[in-house]
Amino acid sequence: MEGMYPFGKEDGPVKLVSTEWLESNMENVMKLDTQPNVHDYITEHLEGAVFMQEGFLRTSDKGMPAAYSPASAVQTMFRKVGLEPDVPVVIYSGKGPFRGWGDGLEQTMVAYSLARFGHNKVYVLDGGIDKWKEEGRKVTKEFPEINDSDFTVSERKNEYAISMEEVKKAKEEDGVILLDARPAKVYEGQGPWRKPGHIPGAVNLPWKSLMEEGNPKKLRDLEEVKKILLEHNVTEDKMVICSCGTGREATNEFVLLNFYLGYPRVRIYEGSFTEWTAYPENPTVTGPNPR
Repeated sequence: MEGMYPFGKEDGPVKLVSTEWLESNMENVMKLDTQPNVHDYITEHLEGAVFMQEGFLRTSDKGMPAAYSPASAVQTMFRKVGLEPDVPVVIYSGKGPFRGWGDGLEQTMVAYSLARFGHNKVYVLDGGIDKWKEEGRKVTKEFPEINDSDFTVSERKNEYAISMEEVKKAKEEDGVILLDARPAKVYEGQGPWRKPGHIPGAVNLPWKSLMEEGNPKKLRDLEEVKKILLEHNVTEDKMVICSCGTGREATNEFVLLNFYLGYPRVRIYEGSFTEWTAYPENPTVTGPNPR
């Protein structure tokens, strides 16, 4: 894919970039470090990168966990890290040298959230800091000098997200496919939720199957990705609804399908299985089959 970067639909706010591309454009972009722990950032980060932990993006809402934080709170944080809506920002993460608990989803979770709240030029580093280091590229312990910005949140939730009631109706229609990005084990059986299984009709497409083994921040070869999508009947003529457990894993597939590949009708069910199972009347299905 080298030579195709930044990779994504032309008018989309999120694109994929390579380590080579970033090294050639270090002075032209802001870098946002989303490693899982602040000690990871303190230990090592890309030159000029500012730390922003993804956790502040979500909170409880009327007792429902994992809801997106209020726009006012997000705006304050975006301003504190110096984000500007039209200044390109490269997001990266890694497994983390401190505790090693990074799963790779930090990148797509933050990228989706930035776009959701109004950033217009978000770049995701393919392979993250782990690939960057493997290639012998420079990291540092120095902190950058960052001034507060005047970022004003402009929400795109209605453009990207779909509600539980909308999911109930849409998933029964022809030409609609509901994806569940969780691992097969929890899709088929009991996870931490009050009910086992998955939403009736949901097709299991584990997000990690689309990423390189050993580096879940690195997208697999594009032809391999397209083959996997086709095997799961995910085609451009369909409306695709991305879901998972809390809405975090779903960002991986939403970013891929909507922003990188430019599928015309992609939505994300932010509440996902957590919201679905909060209502006892909502049915679930166990086993490997959608229904």
